[in-house]
Amino acid sequence: MTRVLISADMEGVTGVTCPDDVEPGTASWERMRPLFTGDVNAVVDGLLAGGASEVLVNDAHYTQRNLLLEALDPRARLLTGRHKPLGMMEGIERADAVVFLGYHTGAGQQGVLAHTYLGTGLTAFRIDGEPADEGRMNALIAEEHGVPVVLVTGDDLTCEAAGTWAPGARVVAVKECVSRYAALCLPPARSAELLREQAVEAARRHRVRSERPDAETPRAGGAPARSLRFELDFHAPHLAAAVLAVPTVEPHGPRGIAFTAPDATTAARTFKVCTSIAGTAMEDHFG
Repeated sequence: MTRVLISADMEGVTGVTCPDDVEPGTASWERMRPLFTGDVNAVVDGLLAGGASEVLVNDAHYTQRNLLLEALDPRARLLTGRHKPLGMMEGIERADAVVFLGYHTGAGQQGVLAHTYLGTGLTAFRIDGEPADEGRMNALIAEEHGVPVVLVTGDDLTCEAAGTWAPGARVVAVKECVSRYAALCLPPARSAELLREQAVEAARRHRVRSERPDAETPRAGGAPARSLRFELDFHAPHLAAAVLAVPTVEPHGPRGIAFTAPDATTAARTFKVCTSIAGTAMEDHFG
């Protein structure tokens, strides 16, 4: 049995190029919801054709109520709504493989709608001194659970970045970055072909590897926990100062903070607390 989790973000899906495309309640967001669901359906179809037995889709964008349940492939299940203990990675504890769909590059980096936890004033993010984004952080959580990232989709720069934090994953670029708010986009029908094709291959490769006689027992405790150092830079000093209220957090430069956590899950949860506090410290107009 191969149970696959799809962690589905929206900025990296077919046709999305501007803030209104991913802002719930706008006309552009309503227009992009079927395209978002279409990307998911193409991957679900490919995974099942490649040998997956179950697919769980975690709607991981913003309000986490973006995908159209009524249009979802009926063979999949949808995890929708907020306040999930593991956020974008909820469901990883029951998965054998994970897909990062519609992902994007991080704050301060080139890429379509590049950001890290939007609305928090974050301008740069590093893990153990290396440039990081939501994908790298989530890949570490997957690794901790012994679950490989088998497919990453997004713009071309996201796919390039994935080579550093999920080197064994298949990638699909559904658009080519021109600027933060412009891209050369594939039509949905063409995106669907590529997404399905690579999802089939990702599922097949995972099944073949897991069935090898010398393969390790899937999810055999995951990777050993290791400490991680997170460094966050904000656009203004007062945001960093506000975050210093979080235990274990220390100043790092004039507009930054840092902390060390014993494992990836704890690090990600601490990161969420830090960015939530920074978001509440933002002021209208001045930020």
